[in-house]
Amino acid sequence: MHGVRVLIAPDSFGSSLTADEAADVIAGAWRTVAPDDDVLTCPLSDGGPGFVATLHRALGGDLVPVTVLSPVGEPVPVVFLRVGATAYVESAQAIGLPLVPPERRDPGRTTSRGVGDVLAAALAEGATRVVVGLGGSATNDAGAGALVALADALRVPGLSDDLARGGATLGAVTADDVAGLPALRDRLRGVDLVVATDVDVPLLGLQGASAGFAPQKGATPEQAQALERALADFAHVAAGALGDAVRPDLMAGARAASGTTRLTTAAGAGAAGGLGFGLSLVGGRLVPGSGFVADAVGLGARIAEVDLVVTGEGRFDWQSLHGKAATEVASRALAHGVPTVVLAGEVLVGRRELSAAGITAAYAVASTAEGVREALAAPAQTLAARAARVARTWSR
Repeated sequence: MHGVRVLIAPDSFGSSLTADEAADVIAGAWRTVAPDDDVLTCPLSDGGPGFVATLHRALGGDLVPVTVLSPVGEPVPVVFLRVGATAYVESAQAIGLPLVPPERRDPGRTTSRGVGDVLAAALAEGATRVVVGLGGSATNDAGAGALVALADALRVPGLSDDLARGGATLGAVTADDVAGLPALRDRLRGVDLVVATDVDVPLLGLQGASAGFAPQKGATPEQAQALERALADFAHVAAGALGDAVRPDLMAGARAASGTTRLTTAAGAGAAGGLGFGLSLVGGRLVPGSGFVADAVGLGARIAEVDLVVTGEGRFDWQSLHGKAATEVASRALAHGVPTVVLAGEVLVGRRELSAAGITAAYAVASTAEGVREALAAPAQTLAARAARVARTWSR
């Protein structure tokens, strides 16, 4: 009897395991338990950590090194991928949460300036198309810091350096501080700027950048509320500075009555602390990062050749249902009638939500606080042990 054809297609497990490492661990455990199964791997990214590595594996090209400033202003080495006239940039390399020590995590002060530096470097290399992967950031400044860095590099005046001092300063922004936005948008008009977001959330609101994500970056509840107000103020002033450039067609209806409304409610505007919104101010097109990567690696065709897909990530929670890799995998597997199994460090959603996302089953590596601590201490071993048990359940 032939074994099961299995595709292992995980995202990274937080900062514990890269997508490549997670795929190898799960596949190795599966092969040990079910040696007759045909096990293939396809590491993924949703636009966050691993975005460049995943695309480099699929597309080839050259990795270009550059040194930029971290969210707390310290030099950090990053690489972007150049394939012809297209550059692929991973924001997490420049402003990722692991770059900021826990005791220095303050999303009111961290800045996205480093991403603007990488974008400027890509443009200096002659890129006419830039794809920026968003996710896993330590910032909550609506991309204001990135815009300042871009303006400085391109010698576009009219953006105040105060915009690069963190989200907490944005509540005091004035029209003079963003007067250069129209010129920066015009300067980038010849660039196809694609923004691949890891989540489909808006800039503002209960699931937006501040309320939904700032707490995991170190914000207190009071600070998250203050950041919400500051980002709303910045959005209003920035959209006002751009005027007709971001004002929607009146035929679009009352719901899109202003440029502010249209840009702040766009799916992905709240990604990476609102960096999606900031890049949309200068012409960036927001697209789902997980779908972008899935297309690049030919995920649909790979799924069509197997009997089962195993995906995973560090923590499967409400955020996972808003554009993360696991739900993208499940959606594409459902189209081929292939069941999807999720392996995660923690599973914090119920069966109804899992079923609605097209996920057949989900298994947690740890289910208690002590189990989580043990898993973090030995991530590869605990994931392998769980994967082996799942293989016994799903293999013939």
